[in-house]
Amino acid sequence: MNTIAKFELVSELQFSADWLDKIGGNAAAAKAVYASLRMPCRATAGSAGYDFFAPIDFTLQPGGTLRIPTGFRVKIQAGWLLAIFPRSGLGFRYRLQLDNTVGIIDSDYYSADNEGHIMIQMTNAGEKPLTVKAGAGFAQGIFLPFGLAEGDEAAGSRHGGFGSTDV
Repeated sequence: MNTIAKFELVSELQFSADWLDKIGGNAAAAKAVYASLRMPCRATAGSAGYDFFAPIDFTLQPGGTLRIPTGFRVKIQAGWLLAIFPRSGLGFRYRLQLDNTVGIIDSDYYSADNEGHIMIQMTNAGEKPLTVKAGAGFAQGIFLPFGLAEGDEAAGSRHGGFGSTDV
C-alpha cells in the first residue's frame, strides 16, 4: 500500500499560541502539554482511522463544546484529503459530534498561516457527561481520495483555516 501522507508536529510556538487562545492556562502548562503529545496512529493493521489522542483530561457536559488544538499538521499528496470524525464509540454512546460535522483537511492546509495546525471542535449532544482521559482517543482521521470536475479552474491559494477559502 502506498503512503500518501505524513503527520508532523506544529512548532511549539504555534501550539502554545493556539493552546493559550483555545484552552487557556499559562505558557509552562502549554509547553508541558506539547512535550507529551502523541502522534496520530492506527490501532490495528485493518484500521482505516488514525486516532487523535486527548492531550489533557477533559469533561464535556451535555451541550458543552470544546476546541482541542491537536499539535499536529499533515502533509498530504495532491488528490487526497483527511476527513476527521469522532471516535465511533463516543459518537454512539455520548452523541459526540464535531461542530463542522466532518472536518476536512485539504492538502494545501499544510502551508496555512497557522502551520496547518489541526484543531478539533466537538460538542456533547448527548444527555450524560463525557470524560476523556489524557492519552485516550477521541477523534479519528481517515484519508480519502477526491476527484475534480471537468472544467475545474481553481487557482487560489490558502492562507487560513476555517472559512478561509470562501469564493
